[in-house]
Amino acid sequence: MNIVKKIAGTLYFFYGILLFISTMLLVLLPVWMTTLFPEPKRAKLLHPIFKGWMSFFLPLVGCPVARKGKEHFLPGENYVVVVNHNSLVDIPVSSPWIPGPNKTLAKTEMANIPLFGVIYKAGSILVNRKEEKSRRESFNAMNEMLRLGLHLCLYPEGTRNKTDKPLQKFYDGAFITAIRMQKPIIPGLIFNTKKIYPSDSKFWARPKTIHLHFLPPVETKGLTLNNLLELKEKVHGIMEAYYAANEKQL
Repeated sequence: MNIVKKIAGTLYFFYGILLFISTMLLVLLPVWMTTLFPEPKRAKLLHPIFKGWMSFFLPLVGCPVARKGKEHFLPGENYVVVVNHNSLVDIPVSSPWIPGPNKTLAKTEMANIPLFGVIYKAGSILVNRKEEKSRRESFNAMNEMLRLGLHLCLYPEGTRNKTDKPLQKFYDGAFITAIRMQKPIIPGLIFNTKKIYPSDSKFWARPKTIHLHFLPPVETKGLTLNNLLELKEKVHGIMEAYYAANEKQL
């Protein structure tokens, strides 16, 4: 990377951080107020706030979101939405642009960040992956959110993909939940976030249009946990093939 590009990327990174913090302060009070309501009312109030915030913030930093496939979300239905994970930029893209209120599964550590933690906790089911009790409670919470009619937004890779492969191996959690609750799975593919903020970069980023594509739902009706591996591999194969076929075009 030449020196001009490095300096420009560093300046852009700090511009993005400052803009994120300043816009976050604008929505902090409305987000906090939603925590006074039980679910699913809280999620229904939060979703337009999050989407409005990101619809303002992301274009300002030169990263507008182009969404495709929202017609796969049928009225009156809720889904387990599984999304690939390449960058920290995925977080403000996925949940706000899912058509309808949703909850995501998130690590407890992030909830301790001052101010941001309020927003993080409001929209998330928190889990400490090191504690079996916390993992068990998170499954119960995800089941409850689906019963309440909300979507789930989950990252089955578990962590950011730092490899050169389209996708990492999937964990079981999203697919166990979908089977137990007999809810369809909608694969979601996010493109270009790795180019915007690479996982190996600390203080460098660049603007680029983000593409979020939702694919047709994969049914789970009639499946049992005996079909877990088959379902997980099927969804992984669909997402991997789509990502590989479209990455260079977007």
